[in-house]
Amino acid sequence: MTDQVRDGRRPYQPEVVELQSVPGCIVFDLPGAQTSAGGTRLAPDVTSAEVALLARAMTYKYAALGVRVGGAKAGVVGDPGDRADRAALMARYCAEVAPLVAAGRFLTGPDMGTFEEDFAPLREHRAAPGAMSAVVADVPFEDLLTGYGVAVAAETALRGTAGGGWDGRSAAIEGFGKVGGGVAREVTRRGGRVVAVSTVAGSIADPSGLDIERLLKLRGGYRDDCVTRYGLPVAGPAGLFAAEADVIVPGARPGVISSQVARSLAPAVRVVAPAANVPYTRGGAEVLRARGIAALPDFVCNAGAVLGYRSAAGDTPAQVLALVAGRIAEMISAVLDHPGGPLAGACEHAATFLRGWWGEPPAPPFAAG
Repeated sequence: MTDQVRDGRRPYQPEVVELQSVPGCIVFDLPGAQTSAGGTRLAPDVTSAEVALLARAMTYKYAALGVRVGGAKAGVVGDPGDRADRAALMARYCAEVAPLVAAGRFLTGPDMGTFEEDFAPLREHRAAPGAMSAVVADVPFEDLLTGYGVAVAAETALRGTAGGGWDGRSAAIEGFGKVGGGVAREVTRRGGRVVAVSTVAGSIADPSGLDIERLLKLRGGYRDDCVTRYGLPVAGPAGLFAAEADVIVPGARPGVISSQVARSLAPAVRVVAPAANVPYTRGGAEVLRARGIAALPDFVCNAGAVLGYRSAAGDTPAQVLALVAGRIAEMISAVLDHPGGPLAGACEHAATFLRGWWGEPPAPPFAAG
């Protein structure tokens, strides 16, 4: 397709491209956009509907950043824990999408279940900035960067809604994978406590604060079962949302903040700062607003990696971190006092940009329910 106007309006029915070499698909949220970008997700149960939601979130993410790039996302069906299977799947996938990458139509990188190393065959077409291949404190920089941005966004909201930053504040983090671990490390580095975490194996909580470095070591050996090896009572994964924490960090699949979950959050909760895309249903967002809980826009909170991939080739990790902190704090500050809440303010800002570039924007990214 070309970037042309049809009957005075650009089409915005998403384009779904079924992959031929592996089970899965790519969704282009703004068909006809010269360039579309978004990560590649690997999961045994990923669906085209989920991929389409995530592509919409990418459209709003780029629009919030003021970048004329359409949202896209790819989903590959497979087991990310089986390294041999993942390597084979990703090699076939990269070979198939290489022409799209070489043409500049589709830019992609890590998402849930994938890692920067999986995309090495594509980097000969379009190299990632050097900082994005760095390892900082034994953590891939791309993983650290997303978690860093989430912690910055939450700190900005805490200063705006309750005064002060992370010092003495607490967080509950859903999903203790590569991004959740990055959030946890940055929260504790800034003086906060992580009082609860969850994986698919369950959730654990300690009001005095979990030992994050110990938990990360357990994750290295036991993956999602790290929570069962910590030594605390293990509740179901949903028990995370019962935690008495100042900040809730949704970090798993779309739609976890439903109206029911939003109503059940503890009175202590002041901020929801998503690490994952599309965590809110419309009903969930409305309940949070009615309760006076700041629902931060997911597509701003987790924009750290996108900002990193768009940084200058020669930037150091420290320079990229400073860029991310500045941009995310600026964007969150700008929408904190919006009458409809920060999520509504960010959606409005992104839609205004899209109208000036693309045309009438597609609806904001909300999960069904």
